[in-house]
Amino acid sequence: MSSIASPRSMRGSADPIRRAFARCRPHLAGAAAFSALGNLLYLTPSLFMLQVYDRVVPSGSIPTLVALGLLTLAGLAALAAFEWLRSRVLIRASAALEATLARDTLAVAMNRPDLSRVQRAEAMRDFDTVRQGIGSPGVLAAMDAPWTPIYILVAFLLHPALGLMMIVAGAILLALAWTNEAMTASPMKRAGEAVSIAYARQNHAAAFAAEARALGMVQSLSWRQAGERGAANALQLEASFAGSAHGSIIKFFRLAVQSGSLALGAVLVIEGSLSAGSMIAASLLMSRALAPIEQAVGSWRTIVSLRAAYRRLSGLFDGAPVREHTALPAPTGAVQVEQLTVCAPLTGRVLLSEIGFAVEPGTIVGIVGHSGAGKSTLLRAIAGAVAPQAGHVRFDGTSRADWDAERLAEHVGFVPQDSILFPGTVKENITRFRRPNDAQEAMRLDAAAIAAAQAIGAHDMIARLPQGYDTLLDIGGTGLSAGQAQQVAIARALFGDPAVLVLDEPTAHLDAEAQRAFAALLVRMREARRTVLFATHSTDVLAGADMLLVLEAGRIAQFGPIAGAGGDPGSGPGSGQRPASFISAITPASYRPRKANA
Repeated sequence: MSSIASPRSMRGSADPIRRAFARCRPHLAGAAAFSALGNLLYLTPSLFMLQVYDRVVPSGSIPTLVALGLLTLAGLAALAAFEWLRSRVLIRASAALEATLARDTLAVAMNRPDLSRVQRAEAMRDFDTVRQGIGSPGVLAAMDAPWTPIYILVAFLLHPALGLMMIVAGAILLALAWTNEAMTASPMKRAGEAVSIAYARQNHAAAFAAEARALGMVQSLSWRQAGERGAANALQLEASFAGSAHGSIIKFFRLAVQSGSLALGAVLVIEGSLSAGSMIAASLLMSRALAPIEQAVGSWRTIVSLRAAYRRLSGLFDGAPVREHTALPAPTGAVQVEQLTVCAPLTGRVLLSEIGFAVEPGTIVGIVGHSGAGKSTLLRAIAGAVAPQAGHVRFDGTSRADWDAERLAEHVGFVPQDSILFPGTVKENITRFRRPNDAQEAMRLDAAAIAAAQAIGAHDMIARLPQGYDTLLDIGGTGLSAGQAQQVAIARALFGDPAVLVLDEPTAHLDAEAQRAFAALLVRMREARRTVLFATHSTDVLAGADMLLVLEAGRIAQFGPIAGAGGDPGSGPGSGQRPASFISAITPASYRPRKANA
């Protein structure tokens, strides 16, 4: 039975972003309120100047000056307090965004098989850019900008000519800001893309530094990375030069306008249309009114990066539509692949073309083929690691797309070609980092981890590690040999007793003892009616299969049962295994798996 998604569940998945910012809304509203109070208090210096020149100087009253000075100090102290409170509120908004959206961003990036590694890494950088941008100078300038008309209105109250001068100056500054955007947008976009690629390649090179040293590639890779960083830096410099030029022009213009406002005020004072205090106050108002525009242009690079990051983040969530899946019963192990076509994400080259076959529960399927034939791609598509361009993978008749991915993963164990382990303990890797809710569940997880390790014969090996199952592993499983890491990866696939196992070269790094344990595992999987699909180049491992699937150039060359299959204990050496010589009878002459080393 396929799952049915209600119309409500088909909403765009930008909902997490809206929910996150809705949680931040009280903080942002508080910051806006403090901005309003602060901008009102920014009138304090202008009012002080106005009163000093128009009241204190003509009257010569020292007590009036002292009173005005104390009031001004109180106003400036309140202004500083409101600025501090605004910063704290924005920091809390950033923390709320982290708590609300960080996990969803990482989960969506990891759950979208259509994304490249660079795009996945960029997703969290985009999130951090948005989170950190909440308290950036550009956002502060945006909060202050609505108060520019208030300052202009006050200038109009002093004299219409001063208000008109502010309007003209503001319009010219906005035009300069628009020109700055037009000249820097393209270079900054290209620089951002180049920096993302350079960082991804740099991180990849750093992750395999030991291999680079062994191959004598450190200098050549360093030169290459330096060249890529240099190209990205050149684009950044182009945008920075354009932005700094506009910033200098705008600063010059603002200072000139401020001096011009003094000159205009002086003319009005001479004409008797304005007081001396109003002249000084108008100069301060001009500076404050134009400051948000200058500040925005000064932080334009941050604003553009923030806007681009937000758009990419929205696109990330929009590309992962939300669906509510019907809770289906656990699959029994029947797997159907229908007209499956998979293409390379960057080049569009066809990796698999119209693959179709079906296996019943309890069937062991060996997949063979030359390198590049599509074995790993097929297994990754069945496991859900890559998204097909056409066709379906069905479990018990239901398309993979109609299953909840997390729930289905509990019933489909997967071992990739590279035994990828994650930073954490051995037990955490085997249990797939499940978090127990209580002590009893923790004990059940421990028991399940040990059972999975025992099933592949890895328990004794793990027990001999420095801290046993609690041994900490670094990135990529550093701390284990390749064979040990592969055994842990197989144990992880077996965790929870899944109905289907999808294994890519599961014995590539195993020694003879571990390979015998794997052969015994296949026998037990058949007896328990668990379905196993595995790719291999080893005839000894292939001898444990019931059916053989041969791939050539992304297509099925042959698929069918192996004569004598069924695990008859007397049909060959070992428990339920057949001699490897039978492979030559059922495999095309163009392909022969190699015999495994003892």
